[in-house]
Amino acid sequence: MRIGTIELGARPLFLAPMEDVSDPPFRLLCKRYGADMVFTEFISSGGLLHESEDAVKKLDIYDEERPVGIQIFGGELEQVREAARIVDRIGPDVIDINFGCPVRKVVCKDAGAGVLRDLKKMRALTEAVVEVATRPVTVKTRLGWDDRSIRILEVARMLEDCGVQALTVHARTRAQMYKGSARWEWLRRLKELGLSIPIIGNGDATTPEKVKQMFEETGVDAVMIGRGAIGNPWIFRDAKLYMETGELPPPPSWEERVRVVAEHLELKCQWLGERKGVLEMRRMYGGYFKGFPGASRLRQLLMHKETKAEVLEILLNFRPDDPEVQVTVPRTLQAVPVVLTARLPRPTRQKALAADKA
Repeated sequence: MRIGTIELGARPLFLAPMEDVSDPPFRLLCKRYGADMVFTEFISSGGLLHESEDAVKKLDIYDEERPVGIQIFGGELEQVREAARIVDRIGPDVIDINFGCPVRKVVCKDAGAGVLRDLKKMRALTEAVVEVATRPVTVKTRLGWDDRSIRILEVARMLEDCGVQALTVHARTRAQMYKGSARWEWLRRLKELGLSIPIIGNGDATTPEKVKQMFEETGVDAVMIGRGAIGNPWIFRDAKLYMETGELPPPPSWEERVRVVAEHLELKCQWLGERKGVLEMRRMYGGYFKGFPGASRLRQLLMHKETKAEVLEILLNFRPDDPEVQVTVPRTLQAVPVVLTARLPRPTRQKALAADKA
């Protein structure tokens, strides 16, 4: 499979753009464990034009995570056009347009999945981005607004005509939000259209078994993994092994999870600063330790810590088999093989802005 000139191999796996999840630290971890392509959190076009700190920060991408796509959303044509110019200068491998976000504050502005109610506007927004972009433009969308307005086959042909070079479809309607089952039969019908662009399937591919099943049942060119990767960057490695051998590897041990969580925390603190990094990391612990004895107790302990050192002390000394005993024999960072030497290089955004000023 390829997007433009980007060669991605057979049956590639993508990390979905997820708000508050798909930031540079997590994308780098997913890349290490086998993600073939990753996407940023979605970025408001209006926020970029107004130089919102949150929106601009999301432009940070790193050469180590390539190929990487920056995803934008918006309902105002000129804002989307100018935001695409900004993103294009940053230098992602693709620019992705979000036509699928179902949340009210987005759709009420005819952005995200809101544009599914107005296909003429969808075409205009897409053509504006394709016009200014010097790299491939891709789209992520849903089946339709609701069951009475599923027009994804028509949408796919229209987007191909606009010059989009790949289409990701979350196989639910906006009305479904994230409930019910994803309707993979529509992904199969999309492939049967014989389009010239790749179709990337998304929705309910939450385990290695389901990833393999989506490929086999629908014939999609790639699978995009969202919720299944939260707290589980290993899913990319495991899914690839399962597709190759039919066997599942053993789940990551407690020690491996601790090492990865410690590195995730370190990278978060480098990217955001220690205080914000520690606070934002709190939402990740539940996914990483789900299913282990004492996971709830560990999460409670970690939620009250405000420095990196305090969090690491808990992590390195906690015993899932005896969660009430927080520290038996004191352990230090030096005594545990935790990878804390990772360093985020200078992001592409800073390089691009520095070049603009020069």
